[in-house]
Amino acid sequence: MSHFINVILPLPLENHFTYSVSQAEAEFLKPGMRVAVPFGKSKVYTGIVSAVHQEDPKIYEAKPIEQILDKKALVTGTQLKFWSWIASYYMCTEGEVLRAGLPSAFLLESETVVQLLKKAEIDEEKLTDDEFLLFEALQRQSSMKIKEIIQLLDKKTVLPIINSLVEKKVVVVNQEIYEQYKPKLERYVKLHSNYSEEAAMHQLLDDLSRAPKQREVIFTLFGISAKDKQPIKVSTLSEKSKASAGTIKSLIDKNVLEEYHLQTQRVQYEGGELAGRVKLNEYQQQALNEIEKSFETEDVCLLHGITSSGKTEIYVELIEKAISNGKQVLYLLPEIALTTQLISRLQNYFGEKVIVFHSKYSVNERVEVYQNVLGNSEKAQIIVGVRSSIFLPFQDLGLIVVDEEHESTFKQYDPAPRYNARDAAIVLGLMHKAKILLGSATPALESYFNADHSKYSLVNLNRRFGDVLLPEIEIVDIKEKHRKKRMKGHFSDRLIEEVRETLKNKEQVILFQNRRGFSPILECNTCGHSPQCPNCDVSLTFHSHNNQLRCHYCGYHMALQKKCMACGSPELSTKGFGTEKVETELKALFPKHNIGRMDLDTTRGKHGYEKIISAFEEGQIDILIGTQMLTKGLDFRNVRLVGIMNADSLLNFPDFRAHERSFQLMLQVAGRAGRTQKRGLVLIQTYNPHHQIVQQVSTNNYQEMYQEQLDERRQYKYPPFYRLVRITLKGRDYSRVNEGADWLATSLKNSFYENVLGPEFPPVARIRNEYYKNILLKIPQKQSISKTKIIVGKILQTFRAIGSYRSVKVVVNVDPY
Repeated sequence: MSHFINVILPLPLENHFTYSVSQAEAEFLKPGMRVAVPFGKSKVYTGIVSAVHQEDPKIYEAKPIEQILDKKALVTGTQLKFWSWIASYYMCTEGEVLRAGLPSAFLLESETVVQLLKKAEIDEEKLTDDEFLLFEALQRQSSMKIKEIIQLLDKKTVLPIINSLVEKKVVVVNQEIYEQYKPKLERYVKLHSNYSEEAAMHQLLDDLSRAPKQREVIFTLFGISAKDKQPIKVSTLSEKSKASAGTIKSLIDKNVLEEYHLQTQRVQYEGGELAGRVKLNEYQQQALNEIEKSFETEDVCLLHGITSSGKTEIYVELIEKAISNGKQVLYLLPEIALTTQLISRLQNYFGEKVIVFHSKYSVNERVEVYQNVLGNSEKAQIIVGVRSSIFLPFQDLGLIVVDEEHESTFKQYDPAPRYNARDAAIVLGLMHKAKILLGSATPALESYFNADHSKYSLVNLNRRFGDVLLPEIEIVDIKEKHRKKRMKGHFSDRLIEEVRETLKNKEQVILFQNRRGFSPILECNTCGHSPQCPNCDVSLTFHSHNNQLRCHYCGYHMALQKKCMACGSPELSTKGFGTEKVETELKALFPKHNIGRMDLDTTRGKHGYEKIISAFEEGQIDILIGTQMLTKGLDFRNVRLVGIMNADSLLNFPDFRAHERSFQLMLQVAGRAGRTQKRGLVLIQTYNPHHQIVQQVSTNNYQEMYQEQLDERRQYKYPPFYRLVRITLKGRDYSRVNEGADWLATSLKNSFYENVLGPEFPPVARIRNEYYKNILLKIPQKQSISKTKIIVGKILQTFRAIGSYRSVKVVVNVDPY
């Protein structure tokens, strides 16, 4: 009887593919193992086995697999179930989820390898110079990859040369699978076995009497091994004996020392004293008791705790309880910046049980974290990570904590799967029968709505830790200040006065401006022209640190022009302002103080966040300017003043969530002030001081904002009352995109009538020379979501089958905001 396996390929394919296997292979293979399989004309891919069975595919002949890559499953059964849910809910393919869910080092792809044909009869005179060069190189080494041939010939296009050699029957082209992950090896040394006897040892020391440095190395080696009884690293021996690498190498060459290698982990806990628990105050203890009681009947709990109320200490208590029961814990964070501060706090409590997972890790580091979680290692009891960590292979998950659950960074926008990690974590928790705790000072409207309607339990914590008072919030009317000529650049006299006062008292200041760069628009005062990006429908942002105009969508950049590109006038001025401009103005106002900036430009490196945060914590920076990175739950003890440079840029945004988001951002950034005994101050600069959101922030009135926004959402049919699916069409041909969008919108309206909005151009309608058009589908509460998606899927299938729309890409985004 024939045996077959179904394989998920890392490609955007609707179906699993079936391959044939032998009986022995079928007995060995289990769902979740990796296999290398041929797909297409010549490519070999790594796929994940999803099922082993005996039903042959009716439509095509099943090919045999190339090889089995694992001895045991790399993907758990729960992961496969979770991938299937993500693919169906977010309307993407399991192949796309596989690409997101596994570190890329596991997805070995074949590489084209060129080899000499054995017994080939070659007339060297018929070869061109390039062909002869390649032929000579292949005689020295058995095979070459395409990249190596490009370097050898110093040409970008080498395929014509390879094809010509194939025709002349000189070379053959094969596909070869290669491993990306390389374990990290450390060099160790020990005394050679020749000197295990005492007599041989004395003879050695006599022989080395003329080489004092080498003799010192041997004495140091004895000293370390007698004390530690541990393998001895070459680096440790070199450091303690003060010997050079050359001295140790000569001892290895003489067979006095024996060198060997051991595999080591790239991600390691540095060690240190474990701190004792922080004693919970009565309000925290009450909240903890309420959460534990709610977990007896409910799976999801929302903790609504004001900024600096000590939510992290409550999380620590719950984590402690979960790991003492032998369970794993996932601690989800919205931003890498937060992990830096939180890791050190958690490692103080739990030591090496804490492991971190985020995108700034290298491919090899991610593989090691993945393997630790899969093996349920002692080092991976508590996983702290950003949204992608929901894809890790948890063995026995007991608790998921989603910190700052309102954050939009939990949503993945590109590429697919376009999931929301908060919502997906709830489903993941239910699959593992784990408890889920959502925590925030400003919960997302949907989460609070679910808690309000008994879908989740709700616990409130409305006292700051240590009975510290909430910061005083003051609104500064900059329209009035401009009229009275009391502005210096973008700083009101009130803000300057408070910054001066704070610095005089040796305290720190945070200034928030949610736009990076120096200025978003460079404008000619004569003709009004401003340089635009040639690839996108946006003006170029001026960055002063490198004197560049840069597009934040596609990365296009050019040097700052001295004259207007349209009329040649030298009178150019900047409009609007970003973090760089605030920094420049501050340096002029406070030249003697250290000023730091935290935005995407200054945190690009692996440790970019860490350096800035630790410098600010240690008091090396007096004033920190930043974008929304600053708002995410960071805990600075010496900040008295927070300034919001311009609240209006947040409020006037074309998005139904603009008011909710600006309330959350302003209140979160305000929460960085006065986290110790002295009361903090927050100054909000705005042209519209009577705006209801600004007023609600100033009184910290979440309930009023929630009710007001909920009424608007009910009236205009938005979440949480209606679900949203946004379909984006994009392509290089403007008229094709337009026609395609009209066809698709008409087809959807035939099924869903007035619940289809659009097609409509987004605010930025062209990015990287592709035109965008959006259609928004609203799904009422009583309408079946799964049936709606089936109908949408069928309409999209028909759309893709129309030849004239082949060039138009369709992106489906479920719960897009």
